[in-house]
Amino acid sequence: MSRLFPHSSSSHVPGVPASHPFLHPCCSCILAVPAPLLFSCLPGPTFCLFPCPGCSHFPAIPVSRLPTRPSARPDPCAGSADPNHIYPWPHEPLPTDPLDFRHHNYDEMRKLMRRVNAECPNITRIYSIGRSYLGLKLYVMEISDNPGRHEVGEPEFRYVAGMHGNEVLGRELLLNLMEYLCRQHRRGDPRVRRLVARTRIHLLPAMNPDGYEAAGSELAGWASGRWTYEGIDLNHNFADLNTPGGTPCALAQVAPETRAVIDWMQRYPFVLSANLHGGELVVTYPFDMTRTYWKAQELTPTADDGVFRWLATVYATSNLAMAREERRPCHYDDFARAGNIINGANWHTVPGSMNDFSYLHTNCFEITVELSCDKFPHASELPAEWENNREALLLYMEQVHRGIKGVVRDAETGRGIADAIISVDGINHDVRTGRARDWGAYGVAGYEVTAAAAGYEAARRPAASAWLEPG
Repeated sequence: MSRLFPHSSSSHVPGVPASHPFLHPCCSCILAVPAPLLFSCLPGPTFCLFPCPGCSHFPAIPVSRLPTRPSARPDPCAGSADPNHIYPWPHEPLPTDPLDFRHHNYDEMRKLMRRVNAECPNITRIYSIGRSYLGLKLYVMEISDNPGRHEVGEPEFRYVAGMHGNEVLGRELLLNLMEYLCRQHRRGDPRVRRLVARTRIHLLPAMNPDGYEAAGSELAGWASGRWTYEGIDLNHNFADLNTPGGTPCALAQVAPETRAVIDWMQRYPFVLSANLHGGELVVTYPFDMTRTYWKAQELTPTADDGVFRWLATVYATSNLAMAREERRPCHYDDFARAGNIINGANWHTVPGSMNDFSYLHTNCFEITVELSCDKFPHASELPAEWENNREALLLYMEQVHRGIKGVVRDAETGRGIADAIISVDGINHDVRTGRARDWGAYGVAGYEVTAAAAGYEAARRPAASAWLEPG
């Protein structure tokens, strides 16, 4: 039988550290316990899950009386700190960028993208790669000095967010990144101008818009909105390491969102990408699926393992949250011991991941960034998350200019040759020239490069340039 506490005096729950006085919303008891440990409430027909330890009161209460998370983090030393506030640290970096730090639903996301396009029409373009199951368009923002056109020798880069609809931080970061690149370009920021002039950038903030609308807010459950409306996990819907031929399993249902992204990959010669997720703080790299299909964990490196480890490390070491020495693990894995990076299959096997598909069936190297312990952080946390990720987002994009690139031409006519195979000695992973007849490869200093095409004699050249520094 639970111990009852008097109504008229402050109460303390045994075993729980005392905190600020807290007025229980279901009754008039004044309790000296942290609110998040005392009770939890659900939206809709709302009720308290835990009774008041002072009077065992257990009534239903309206949503309007539920304690809400503060819009700004109070200073606990100021004497008027919100007792419901769960964040103990008073000092965090405040962003100096005047960006739209809030959560955006589908319509609000479109409005922001249109606004950025209107502010920077010369370097931006909005296009759609398809529709979700419920008919919502999958919008992409292109940022380039010549939007809408592939320039020979200029690498194509992409960020994808919202594959799981309830992992929303990536969506907001990409919207903020659009704003940031536009405004900094207009201000003449040399770093941003150089990046835009030398790179064709594609930002897909919502791969699973139906899932986001289902998740709704930070009050949603851990898995609400993760899947598409059809119940498909998009990160298990691509061809994987053990799927022959490059087509998702014949027995599996391929989501329209997956088909749209695959078509997108085939239309644009992407070289580098990152897939933004949430729920952990770590960067993973291929392969995501174990070679031994029945194993839950197994180190499964690619032929370009050293390059992938470098790319993952670039993001992890420049992300302020990951690099913070005093940070604690999100759950039970302490990734900080390994530099906050891990081979995907060595963490947990993911059959049908987009990362593996990109590496196996396109020329694109892709990693996954788990951005935050919280899948759906409160809007008040978004400014700090932007500060945590701004440099990492920029620095990772700049890595697209490392490696070598070239054009395969007919020796007699000088015309480019499409679909030529580029091989690098000692690396069992080939790339192909695109429709523009150009190509890119990573980390091949000191190697011989061979180009081969049907009807031509193979040409062999030493790698003349490698690991080019931005600028």
